[in-house]
Amino acid sequence: MTDRHHPTSGHQRAGHLGTGAALAAGALAVTGLAVAPAAAVTPRTATLTADCRTHGSGPGTLTATQSGTTATMTLKSTAITAPIGLAADSITSRLTLVRPDGTTVTFSGTRNPAMAAGGPVTVGPLTGTVALGDRLEGYGGSLRMTAFGITVTCTATAPQAPGPFVFD
Repeated sequence: MTDRHHPTSGHQRAGHLGTGAALAAGALAVTGLAVAPAAAVTPRTATLTADCRTHGSGPGTLTATQSGTTATMTLKSTAITAPIGLAADSITSRLTLVRPDGTTVTFSGTRNPAMAAGGPVTVGPLTGTVALGDRLEGYGGSLRMTAFGITVTCTATAPQAPGPFVFD
């Protein structure tokens, strides 16, 4: 009797083919994961000194995150103060960062914690779209915050430290 007449031989061959195909697909998936670069922005934080006119001037910390071409920025500063008491998520913010060629990337949103009048400002995370390899700097850009018809515009007075954000 040959294998083709054996009642389980076809199932065994199919089982071996199915298992082999599954192992090959799994190996390709693992290889793809190992080769795919992880999205990472460096540095994760940078210090930026800004002038917000009557609402303060001084250092603030920008914190960046990245997931593919989507990035977020959060700004925290004890030197920049809230003009009035503000509820959570009540500020419309727009942060513009500059590429070396002078083009800009805008991060925007309405995320913020509650803040007391005269208290330190935190806005973000603000969301924007970056290109892989982008180098973004706050110097030359601006932060515009609007709440209840009051707009505060801040501009950087020097390059950020330790340097521009690089998105990989």
